[in-house]
Amino acid sequence: MGEMRGSHALRPPLAHVRVEIPAARRKRQTILMTPQPSAMPSAPGEARKRPLVAMAEVTKVFSSGTVALSGMSLTVESGEFISLLGPSGCGKSTALRIIAGLGDVSSGRIDWPSSRINSKGLPDGDISFVFQEPTLMPWKNVFDNVHLPLKLRGISKTAARDQIMQVLSTVGLQDFSEAYPRELSGGMKMRVSIARALVTKPKLLLMDEPFAALDEITRQKLNDDVLRLWKETGITVIFVTHSVFESAYLSNRIVVMKARPGRVHADLPLVTSLERDAHYRTSEEYRQACETVSHSLIGAINAAKEDR
Repeated sequence: MGEMRGSHALRPPLAHVRVEIPAARRKRQTILMTPQPSAMPSAPGEARKRPLVAMAEVTKVFSSGTVALSGMSLTVESGEFISLLGPSGCGKSTALRIIAGLGDVSSGRIDWPSSRINSKGLPDGDISFVFQEPTLMPWKNVFDNVHLPLKLRGISKTAARDQIMQVLSTVGLQDFSEAYPRELSGGMKMRVSIARALVTKPKLLLMDEPFAALDEITRQKLNDDVLRLWKETGITVIFVTHSVFESAYLSNRIVVMKARPGRVHADLPLVTSLERDAHYRTSEEYRQACETVSHSLIGAINAAKEDR
């Protein structure tokens, strides 16, 4: 089949607004906040890169009449780690499912300018989804659960063994390939789910509040694991969360949404001078990032109230 590419008005180079935040006994930190794409001027003569995926004025109305999303536009560049942050009911999960092809738009469109598109309008094999629950098959062991997406592609367990064992090693479960879900902790089950998502080597990993039900220690460990995987593989991640602290720790860009109907309130790139690890969690830079994101989230909640 010939190569089909979506069309989209590409996002122009970022025009940053610098907000200088003073802090005693440390170097000055700069958090960069970006205006919406429509407000950002193009740099003359600068080459434009094709985005991985672009939502263009997407509206979603459910059969009940509920407007989940209204005119939402979002451009995602290859290699980004983006968190969708907002209150319950703001359409974060709906947006993620639409990108994954698990839901239709009522109006607007989803474009994949740099991918080959199949008959369903999606890039072939380029997307993986990690749900809120691990969604493992309880009658299958870890190896067989991770093998599932390859099995659906017609790849046998024998042919896939090395690939599966490699991804299990990546998530620290190489010694648990024969274990069953009932024998695993909540964090281990989620690692299996992540391994299953990564085994097909996707370009885009969609994660819908995957750690929300876990205890704080396990959640922080899995945050570190996901960051490491992102750095090692160069995969693009869109991560849905309710947590200011999680979004500020994981992301290099946070899209704050407001509710009823869901749309983008603020688009905040985060630039850090420190390695994101246990020391970063207690740093002044992280505290300032959380404060900035928290203020934006409060603004989104207040703006939604004013719109009613």
